Amino acid sequence: MDIKKPIRQFLPQDFELSTWEKLKPYFELLVKKEINSKKELMQWFVDKSELEAVLSENLAWRYIKMTCDTSDKGLTKSYEEFVTQIQPHISPYDDLLNRKAIESPYLTALEKEEGFAVMIRSIKMNIEIFREENIPLEAVLATESQKYGAITGGMSVEFDGEEITLQQASIKLKDNDRKVREKAYHKIAERRHQDSIKLDDLFSELITLRHQVALNAGFDNYRDYMFKAMGRFDYTPQDCFDFHDAIEHEVMPLMAKFLEERKEKLGLEKMRPWDTLVDVEGNRPLKPFSNAKELTEKTVKAFNKIDPYFGDCIDTMDKMGHLDLDSRKGKSPGGYNYPLSEIGVPFIFMNATSQQRDLTTMIHEGGHAIHSFLTRDLLLSDFKDTPAEVAELASMSMELISMDQWDLFFDDKEELRRAKKEQLEGVLETLPWVAIIDKFQHWLYENPKHSQEERTIAWNNIFDRFSTGIVNWDGLEKFKNYAWQKQLHLYEVPFYYIEYAMAQLGAIAMYKSYKENKVKGLEGYKQALELGYTKPIADIYKAGGIKFDFSRPYIADLVKFIKDELNNL
Repeated sequence: MDIKKPIRQFLPQDFELSTWEKLKPYFELLVKKEINSKKELMQWFVDKSELEAVLSENLAWRYIKMTCDTSDKGLTKSYEEFVTQIQPHISPYDDLLNRKAIESPYLTALEKEEGFAVMIRSIKMNIEIFREENIPLEAVLATESQKYGAITGGMSVEFDGEEITLQQASIKLKDNDRKVREKAYHKIAERRHQDSIKLDDLFSELITLRHQVALNAGFDNYRDYMFKAMGRFDYTPQDCFDFHDAIEHEVMPLMAKFLEERKEKLGLEKMRPWDTLVDVEGNRPLKPFSNAKELTEKTVKAFNKIDPYFGDCIDTMDKMGHLDLDSRKGKSPGGYNYPLSEIGVPFIFMNATSQQRDLTTMIHEGGHAIHSFLTRDLLLSDFKDTPAEVAELASMSMELISMDQWDLFFDDKEELRRAKKEQLEGVLETLPWVAIIDKFQHWLYENPKHSQEERTIAWNNIFDRFSTGIVNWDGLEKFKNYAWQKQLHLYEVPFYYIEYAMAQLGAIAMYKSYKENKVKGLEGYKQALELGYTKPIADIYKAGGIKFDFSRPYIADLVKFIKDELNNL
């Protein structure tokens, strides 16, 4: 795939962002530009989109480089310079440009064009929540939230005389020797606990800042503010609560069944947290690849077999140096696919340690990457900026669709069966954890002045509600109290999590469609993704041949499908 940056029409080809002073004139041009027709308004939006793409990509690279090496203070400084010295100046201009667009007499005519109605809806929302006094607060939030990655990225443990990352140590949790698993669990948990107070204090500060942002914007709490800011036009907090109830009643009984079977097969009187990942048959942990190079090569082959275009996407990213997959000390935890708005080729970041979950992560982020490629040629940046309910549909569906090609990673048929079983069970196991984190966030921001002790009590109450009671936590309470701290989203992207569960349901439905008719199912997948955010969420799901539905009957039907698939293995 021959990729070149589009020729700029508004900014100079050699423009490089260094200071606000160099950037400001281009915002002034947009603010002052006379618009005397529908065609001129369209071109104004195109120019604005180009500017946004350049800025977005600049910020993206600063973030990517910082997370690839958290020990390099210069990279952290570069990121912080953007969010403290450039972003605060951009925000007022964003508001001016939004108001200029809304006040144009030609907007009504443009609203009838593909994608514009959805974008204009978001513009009106941004005008509604914008407050100048929140600009400095948002800058502080952006820098403070990144402290989480700096703290957790530096975590490592000594295991058998070797210093390893927590991701590398987590491999030991699948060891057949229970003593090794227990040792690994305690090593990881104790290391996390060393910084638990520091992370707790940081979180308290973030909550205080976020609550003030909400108050400034005229909301009672940050939850209500974020529902508006994230453009959640398609569902309400009550829908989330109903969703939590549906997971509790339709998914948790099956989780209890899984754990009871595990406990029995392992011959345990008490199941402990370090017993939940080991293979119950005593098999060695699955190892689908040996290193990042092999992971990349096999992913390209797997995607090629699904659709040659998909494989070409990952191959192109590899050749462009847009993959950083290995786990190493000083690297921020987690994994992501970061869109690069101007070049249109995203960047995949992860911490691979040759585990099965690393294969899933790569496929997941690969689904996001394909989404970026499929929306690359849409007219405006806003059209490509999909809500998470759609973005995660792309990634989670690919996890399931790709299973037909997992023989590339597993020569042994029994290992392949195990991998698929682990994936299908994991699909359902995701849902209770998402419900826990989402429910916790609702409580946190509905009660913004809570103490850290009250936070711990609330966490345990919610955790216990979505737990089966089969895993015994006796003597491990200090670790359980802070288990939420491993969830990066709470610190860096608040309220971005329930989307995983909603998209997971969509992914199961997409996989069901694919199993019934591979050609039609894959075509639906691509048709949904190609829309970007030019239509409402429900319409995008419909284009994929599925429903945007998280009611209890719908969940029950999809859970039954997964149970049948597991039985077929």
